[in-house]
Amino acid sequence: MNILGKIIGGLIGSLFGPIGFFIGVWFGHNFDKGLNQNFGYSFNHQDPAVTQQIFFETSFAVMGHIVKADGVVTQKEIAAAEQVMLKLGLNDEKRKQAIEAFNRGKSSDYDLNTGLQDLIKHCIRKPSLIQMFLEIQIVAATADGNVTEPEMLILYQIGQTFRIPRVQIDRLIEMVIAQQSFHRDGTTGNYTSHSGPSIEQAYKVIGVTGSDDKQTIKRAYRKLMSQHHPDKLVSRGMPEEMVKVATEKSQEIQSAYEMIKKHKSF
Repeated sequence: MNILGKIIGGLIGSLFGPIGFFIGVWFGHNFDKGLNQNFGYSFNHQDPAVTQQIFFETSFAVMGHIVKADGVVTQKEIAAAEQVMLKLGLNDEKRKQAIEAFNRGKSSDYDLNTGLQDLIKHCIRKPSLIQMFLEIQIVAATADGNVTEPEMLILYQIGQTFRIPRVQIDRLIEMVIAQQSFHRDGTTGNYTSHSGPSIEQAYKVIGVTGSDDKQTIKRAYRKLMSQHHPDKLVSRGMPEEMVKVATEKSQEIQSAYEMIKKHKSF
């Protein structure tokens, strides 16, 4: 028990009479309470390499858990996971780790809350990293064209773990689906969507509406670009292998913004 603050506070306060003494003790008491708190979590500098490994393995484990949520893992969902691995250009060792984590998440005894504990510990104060994690899971959930109710419940559960309200999860799902319309083929540079993106989808990507003014749209765009900036994400603990995902997201956001600028003539 710390009493140093009370003693010093009382001595200083006594110089100003009895009332000063009690005020000094009160301030000292609060100082002592501060010393008794565990600030280790707040000021504990996590090893970036450890954070990156945890983010990597948890991403693929939860991805496996999501695609198994409705009881059947479809070929589209498996292809989506493989596409992520291919897109990341994983070496043999990393690919093996990703597959092992994915299969672990698919197993019937996988517990989501337990699986998220290390990610919570390392990323709770890094909202942009958490959002990127969620976006990766939403990409997996939408691989077969729609998000099923069991998959939605898992996304809500992840959101609850990180204190993200359901309405924000819904918005994020809308945004990710709209982003996919702006995805371009790496070889041809053409949009992979047959119909191409629409202006309504562009607004959803940025998280604005057609009635919003120029300044509102610009602020939303800049915030999104900052959240998806590859260098910032890596510095916060995103695995370097996943930089390509963040880069693609940034390009999709940029394309949506350019469409809005052209549509609104600013």
